[in-house]
Amino acid sequence: MNFLKRAFWSMKAKKGKTLLQLVIFTVICVFVLSGLTIQSAAKASSELARQELGGSVTLQVDREAAMEKQQSEQSESDGPPQFTSTPISLDDAESIAALDHVKSYNYSVSASANAEDFDIIESSTSTDDSSDTESDQAPGGDQGRGGMVQADLTVNGTLTSDEAESFSDGEAEIVDGRGIEESDAGSNVAVIEQTLAEENDLEVGDTINISSASDEDTTQELEIVGIYETSSAGSDQAMNFSFLNPYNTIYVPYTAANTLKGEDYTDTVESVTYQMDDAENIDAFIAAAEKTDVDFDVYQLDANDDLYQQMVGPIENVASFAKNIVYLVTIAGAVILALIVMLSIRERKYEMGVLMAIGEKKWKLAGQFITEIVVIAIVAVGLSSIFGNPIANVLGNQLLDQQTTASAETTTTSMQQGPGGGGGGGPMGGGGPGQAVSDAFSQPSEAISSLNINVTWENILILGGIGLAVAIIAALIPSISILRLQPKNILTKQE
Repeated sequence: MNFLKRAFWSMKAKKGKTLLQLVIFTVICVFVLSGLTIQSAAKASSELARQELGGSVTLQVDREAAMEKQQSEQSESDGPPQFTSTPISLDDAESIAALDHVKSYNYSVSASANAEDFDIIESSTSTDDSSDTESDQAPGGDQGRGGMVQADLTVNGTLTSDEAESFSDGEAEIVDGRGIEESDAGSNVAVIEQTLAEENDLEVGDTINISSASDEDTTQELEIVGIYETSSAGSDQAMNFSFLNPYNTIYVPYTAANTLKGEDYTDTVESVTYQMDDAENIDAFIAAAEKTDVDFDVYQLDANDDLYQQMVGPIENVASFAKNIVYLVTIAGAVILALIVMLSIRERKYEMGVLMAIGEKKWKLAGQFITEIVVIAIVAVGLSSIFGNPIANVLGNQLLDQQTTASAETTTTSMQQGPGGGGGGGPMGGGGPGQAVSDAFSQPSEAISSLNINVTWENILILGGIGLAVAIIAALIPSISILRLQPKNILTKQE
């Protein structure tokens, strides 16, 4: 008799055991398929986020190297070393911007200024009297009276305001007029905050006058081309220093900020941020940039893909968990099925002994058991392809919600502990305190909140391969332990 027919009749005669094996095998396949589809969806979402977010690389002064140089030069001096920042020439900035993988770039120049013909937004603890007796340290490295100068405003010079950190992060938004554009270079235009505009009855088209905080003879008349609204609440220091108040930050072309800083800063910038077309290309870009004529003993390239890492971090954790599900369920399922099949085969010793006694070949007996479990596996794979997708969606998105929540809590804790150095804030480096304040104020970007989980033919084919492998192993291992016996021994023991 054909062993395939015997397999069919055996399954039909033992419906209860067949149904039990089918249920167990289907559950295993559903979890394996869920893991596979979650992995596929996580990979697709990660690649999409990487391509859309890119990542950035910032060219700025190497502050650590500069400080070491100053300490070395003044080791014999009685006074503390004085840090001097070397601005970046436009030629150097543009030579790197011409490299591959640069999607866009932006200049940053921070300066300090005083309001001449309008009122600033006073901090809650500052008064007009205190401003005459207290000195605010100016942003952007401006020095005066021993490094301390009066400052009302933070002036952020930029190539395009859309690329400025506060605007790109969504913390600031143009509500009237337009932002600073690349064509504004060389012009005296400004974008001011809405609260400052309302306080002084200013609107687009009006002009304001400011003076350099370090040289009051340097003044500028700026035409307001845009008004923006900020969601920043400010920092504790903003309560004491007016220029740290986010309402007192104005955006101008980088050339206008350089004018406030002095002639030494003509055709220079403090830092340049290059937006990558893909975060994966950051290392290749840095390697190419280091081959240019830029003096990297003075400057450094600081890679920043925090936004990308923040968004894909929970996804990668979910993908890793899904991968572990596939491994664990596959191994555990193979063991469970092997035990069930082993018990089933042991109960059929007499049947096997009779068949071998009448001349049935052992490989056909093994083929019968394998056929029975493979048929169950095929049906289970089919059922799992129906139920696997909704289960994978529920499981995957619940895991992603948990990981996103954990990531947000970690980010919040890190922000509460304070910004941890890096890219160009402070009075001693590119970006100035205005940039540092912006860094401190910036909120974590919203992570990807859901996965687009769909079962694909590739997932089903992989599942089919895993299912067949599990079925064959589960049936073959216990079969070998019995088929190695002689028919006489099997029948004798059965009696």
